Amino acid sequence: MTTQDFIGKENFTIHTQTVSESCPSNIALIKYWGKYADQIPANPSISYTLNHCKTNTSMEFIVDEAFSVQTFLAGNEEVKFAEKIEKYFKNIEQYLPWILKGKYVIRTENTFPHSSGIASSASGFGAIAKCLMALDASFTGRNSEEESLRKASFLARLGSGSACRSLYNGLVVWGKTDEVEESSDLFGVQYPDDEIHEVFKNFNDWVLLIHEGQKSVSSTVGHGLMNTNPYAERRFQEARENFVPMKEILKNGDMERFIKLVEHEALTLHAMMMMSDPAFILMKTGTLEVINKIWDFRRETRLPLFFTLDAGANVHLLFPNNGSEEQIKAFIEAELLQHTQKNGVVKDVMKF
Repeated sequence: MTTQDFIGKENFTIHTQTVSESCPSNIALIKYWGKYADQIPANPSISYTLNHCKTNTSMEFIVDEAFSVQTFLAGNEEVKFAEKIEKYFKNIEQYLPWILKGKYVIRTENTFPHSSGIASSASGFGAIAKCLMALDASFTGRNSEEESLRKASFLARLGSGSACRSLYNGLVVWGKTDEVEESSDLFGVQYPDDEIHEVFKNFNDWVLLIHEGQKSVSSTVGHGLMNTNPYAERRFQEARENFVPMKEILKNGDMERFIKLVEHEALTLHAMMMMSDPAFILMKTGTLEVINKIWDFRRETRLPLFFTLDAGANVHLLFPNNGSEEQIKAFIEAELLQHTQKNGVVKDVMKF
């Protein structure tokens, strides 16, 4: 498919309406870090969609008023975010020709703490894109559920790249790769369910809140620094290559190789940050202490507790429900929570 397949219908009838949608966040296993124009990823990525950590959004569209956007986050008006959404709506007008024909009042709320290492931009733009498609269905006539979801993923990507993965449950791929049929740079696609071993379908993700403040370098700036990173092209190639073993691992249930690959991807993401110009480090002392304790625990117990990292200090603890989870949870609470701010942890599971 091309961008032309998403051009909007010129015939529409608008009316004042309020819609509400919800969208979860996701955590990448093979990381996306670096992009081209129009939010095209420099390499393919694959993520797990979370279950409890989501954004709930209501969008009121008011006709007979000039185009403007008013946004409220947890009841508090956010002017800067409204400006960002206005710019986003103007950028996607060709895909939704009615979008600038009224006023918007958007009220959004996250079920997880702000700045918690859970991608609120992914769940946030995913929810907004779903709201827009609900309005589009009302104004122009409903598409099939599959078409609507794909276009919502396409639109979400233009707001926040990784948001396109949040529109689907389970494992989701964004970025063209020969290893996944119908994968695309333009939208996310679900990884084939029959290609996933049962061991990967019942997973926990506990997020340790090592640092809850604003990051020293935003993800947008971090992506931009890949343009001059001397190791960028090799990193993009490695991510593409990693889809080959990942496909084998997901099929045969090889937990040991899965752990090694996921942790390597997480550390490579942060290595790219350290090798940028200027260099930056988003991990904190607590991040490193947790990682070392996880490695010690795994060596001593052989239990499948491992980690991944987003573009921040907080640590996503991954472990399956396979009979050993109670021992793992006890270890987390006894040994790892002490490295967080205020014993902060967000407990979630992967959504299939």
